[in-house]
Amino acid sequence: MGELKVLSIWQDYSYYYVEGMQETLKIAAAATIASILFGIIIGIMRLSKNFVLRDIVAFYVSFIRGTPMLIQIYIVYYSLSFNLSMFMASVVSLTVNSSAYIGETVRGGIESIDKGQMEAARSLGMTHWQAMKEIVIPQAIKSILPSLCNQFIILIKNTSMMSVIGVHELMYNSNTVRANTYLAFEPLIIAAVMYFVVCFVLEKGVNYLERRLKYSA
Repeated sequence: MGELKVLSIWQDYSYYYVEGMQETLKIAAAATIASILFGIIIGIMRLSKNFVLRDIVAFYVSFIRGTPMLIQIYIVYYSLSFNLSMFMASVVSLTVNSSAYIGETVRGGIESIDKGQMEAARSLGMTHWQAMKEIVIPQAIKSILPSLCNQFIILIKNTSMMSVIGVHELMYNSNTVRANTYLAFEPLIIAAVMYFVVCFVLEKGVNYLERRLKYSA
């Protein structure tokens, strides 16, 4: 009987799920791009010789990693909702959270590069920032690229939390179906399967990328 209900719900409400997944992917893609850009900046700042700047960024990273994402979503939403669309509020919320984690990943990637490469670049007349941009950061990005791709998978799942502020992503639309059908379980099964299929495909893509990078190293 449960299988029949799931099939019936899909036949009647598939457009809700498809539209919700489209919104989920758009939010996750935009937040991933923004998080990587800000994460690189945060990672570089974490290595700054300016201790004031370094400590401010370190506190930001600690605060984000030490507080629930739900609170961060509410803070962003209620402080910026008058000036941002629901889509942008979602992207900003996810970027605020994810960029802190990516920043630490970038910092670790930069620190993994042999310091002799920076010294060699400086001996050739490059400034510190030229050496970072031309030599260090490209190598660091290559080493942490699989982690950055995995962040996209994490963001897809984290978009489900945007339902609390009324964003019509997959989880929100799934709850709408639950309200319309008076069924608590079956609509969630469909949403879970859709999340799993998308994340599984992306995970296989990340694994393939890791193998290619390993062989090209």
